[in-house]
Amino acid sequence: MNLYSNILGEGNNHLIILHGFLGIGDNWKSQAKIFANNSFKVHLVDQRNHGRSFWNNNFNYDVLADDLKFYMDHHNIHKAIILGHSMGGKTAMNFSFKYPKRIEKLIIIDISPKKYKSKHDMILIGLSSLNFEIIKSRKQADDHLSHFVSEPNIRNFLLKNLYWKSPDRLSLRFNISILKNSSIELNKEIKLSGVFDKPTLFLKGEFSDYISTKDIELIKKHFIKYSVLEVKESGHWVHVDNQKDFFKKINNFLNHNILL
Repeated sequence: MNLYSNILGEGNNHLIILHGFLGIGDNWKSQAKIFANNSFKVHLVDQRNHGRSFWNNNFNYDVLADDLKFYMDHHNIHKAIILGHSMGGKTAMNFSFKYPKRIEKLIIIDISPKKYKSKHDMILIGLSSLNFEIIKSRKQADDHLSHFVSEPNIRNFLLKNLYWKSPDRLSLRFNISILKNSSIELNKEIKLSGVFDKPTLFLKGEFSDYISTKDIELIKKHFIKYSVLEVKESGHWVHVDNQKDFFKKINNFLNHNILL
């Protein structure tokens, strides 16, 4: 089955953006418009069990990478620049080793190949407990989630997945039961063998702990044309927290292949 996508721009250079856990492609729409205005055809892809893409009980980084290959084949994309954030970054890294000839350049946002401790347990519990027999508005859903997720910006991000399944019933676009059961799998280390020799940019948030100094040694081992740059005054959502510095660093990489 093919992934759902929103495609912006008419450029000859394909840029495929992979969202993070519990996200959707359209989380990146404002950034995609900027890329589209700079000669890129931008593909905002919903990964399986997210957004408008299909649901499937099989959920790991191997099938996510295979989904991306199928998507590129379906759209007759021989090569693309792949940009992945968080979970999408791990998908992109796995894809780069499974199908290296399909990548022109690789951009990884605030994630490394390593194993992570779960940071989403309370979020998943809260989302799983939403009862849409009772909850009939976005405000009611937000009020319920506030008992599990204190940060309003994170609740707002999560509730972008809320939609009217029927005229009188709300639902969530992601497959919360599968995602909840797959959280351990998604936090595992991406097992990389050998090296990836295409230009690769890792962007980390200044206030984020997702990429440490130790992680850079792991990155260096497998991505031989790598650059790790820090986006100032940003956390894990680098592209939202400091969009100006985010685009400055990516534009330099795409146009000049600056490798540090």
